Amino acid sequence: MLDILLFRTPGGDPERVRESQRRRNADVSLVDEVIKLDEEWRKCRNALDGLRFELNRAQDKMKPFYKEKKPVPPELTAEKVACDEKIASMATEEAALIEKRDKTLGMIGNLVHDSVFVSNNEDDNPVVRTHGEFASEDWMLPHIDLVQMAAMADTAKGADVAGNRGYFLTGAGVLLNQALVQYGVQFLLSKGYTPMQTPFFMNQSIMGKVAQLAQFDEELYKVSGEGDDKYLIATSEQPICAYHLNEWLEPKHVPRRLAGVSTCFRKEAGSHGRDQLGIFRVHQFEKIEQFVVTSPDADDSWSEHERMLANSEDFYKSLGIPYRVVNIVSGALNDAAAKKYDLEAWFPGSKAHRELVSCSNCTDYQSRRLNCRYGVPASKDGKKEFAHMLNSTLTATERTICCIVENYQTPIGIRVPDVLVPFMGGMTLIPFEVPFNPKAAKKPAKLVHHVPSAQELQEHDSGKAALDAYLQSHGVAATLTAALNELAALRPADPIAALAAILAQKRPVASSGDASSGDAASASDGKLDEAALMKLSVEERAAYERKHVKKGGGGIEFDPTEVAEDGGDATLDDFFGALGLSAGDGGPVADDDDADGGKGVASASDSKLDEAALMKLSVEERAAYERKHVKKGGGGIEFDPTEVAEDGGDATLDDFLGALM
Repeated sequence: MLDILLFRTPGGDPERVRESQRRRNADVSLVDEVIKLDEEWRKCRNALDGLRFELNRAQDKMKPFYKEKKPVPPELTAEKVACDEKIASMATEEAALIEKRDKTLGMIGNLVHDSVFVSNNEDDNPVVRTHGEFASEDWMLPHIDLVQMAAMADTAKGADVAGNRGYFLTGAGVLLNQALVQYGVQFLLSKGYTPMQTPFFMNQSIMGKVAQLAQFDEELYKVSGEGDDKYLIATSEQPICAYHLNEWLEPKHVPRRLAGVSTCFRKEAGSHGRDQLGIFRVHQFEKIEQFVVTSPDADDSWSEHERMLANSEDFYKSLGIPYRVVNIVSGALNDAAAKKYDLEAWFPGSKAHRELVSCSNCTDYQSRRLNCRYGVPASKDGKKEFAHMLNSTLTATERTICCIVENYQTPIGIRVPDVLVPFMGGMTLIPFEVPFNPKAAKKPAKLVHHVPSAQELQEHDSGKAALDAYLQSHGVAATLTAALNELAALRPADPIAALAAILAQKRPVASSGDASSGDAASASDGKLDEAALMKLSVEERAAYERKHVKKGGGGIEFDPTEVAEDGGDATLDDFFGALGLSAGDGGPVADDDDADGGKGVASASDSKLDEAALMKLSVEERAAYERKHVKKGGGGIEFDPTEVAEDGGDATLDDFLGALM
């Protein structure tokens, strides 16, 4: 709700509230109703204070009689009783006025931000930016058909069991749904969020503090059982919001970034007839939500609003989904939002944009009702401050599945987005299992979709196998690893140009498949000591290490518990130290005590140098400089000691380079 002080004059600005209501195309008369009720409450409160003063005077008159243990005159007793009765009656009237005023106040929406386009028609939503191409081909099918053909969901059986919009996820549909949940959580972890799995239902009194009145009729399911009635959550925003009830946040506590994980439930009564087919708009779905609490100072919450939108955009970019971002017009904002962006993804089979993300800044509208205070208790001006709250969808997984199947459809199935493959056990294709239904409402101009034969599936898989074999036989991966290793040590200002130069000078590194030929084979036949290893060529040493050192995760093992001597995280220098190599040329690592043993090295490490000066240093000089000046905590570039390879082994060179890139 809004601050009641906004409605009072002098000091407030009721016209600002009226203008916000006009922008929302909402009832402006509510503002005057709140002002009227607030004035009545203040008069009542003044009268109540006067009665309490009279009561105190009556009690003061009675004190001498109590002190002298004499009977109190009847007229004084009657005066006190009359005051008590008037106070009780007036207190009841005051409580009724507060309830009526605050209920009316709660019907007024948040102040619309000046950057919101004023209109009552969502067709007028300004497009902020776009990503990707909004292309479509005549052979493409909508998600309704694709999900059924890939046996990812059974809506017919779902409707039999759960009614309208009910569904069962099946087979790869379950895997893809869980992959999105897991990837979404990992994605927000990388952005500094703390995961929070919420309750799926809330007490009615608490839900009333975080949900609009209209939501109780159109969205929320009421459940009965032991104790008070409860409501199923429509989004994890609701319980996370209530998590901050009566909390007092100090500046050191914000921004608080939470990744909500929940199943959500919506009646969808207000969307009758819309998207009834398929699993796009359903009564039950999984959702990963961004929720952030910030300070009310300056533009803190507005910069966080843009950051949250950027997170959602990055997520869909990583999935390879084209989209547009729109600024929701004033008349379509929900009451709590001062401004809202929607991310509308492109559905090529449906030839339409559909909303996948809503990102809102609710400023202090929610926190005021929850009494979520901000600042130190002893505020310098005595004014109450409330935290700002923001929320944004990352993914409502069933909707995202619909978008993925349309964008990644092929004649024989659904390709799996690259970022989701590790979360689906390496599955790269979800093949069609059911032919296209000729009774479908929409038929493609040319039907190319079909259930693939065993040979087609084998050809699909063989293409990847052939590419892997090609890259392996020509030493591409090993050569790139060696080049990236060198790049990580040098850290030039222009890494792309430097990488190209390094690759231009390198010979292909023999793959493990070639380790049995030539001298490299003899080098890898048995264990060698360090002296023997130093005599090997680059190719021979690479072949030896692939055979003898590589374990679990691939590449050279790196102890994930490794910590630098000065107490920081395990880093690039520590990594090379564990190998017995320097970060620069693969030679023995010099002890820190010997870092300035050479005159040139010592001079290079005595003072801070800019990038141009650094590029002029020799490998030994730069290594010494970085040991002295770049190391912080653990030295060099930080490497996450908890990193584990995809195949379950220890964190390795490949994983390390992956963290760098």
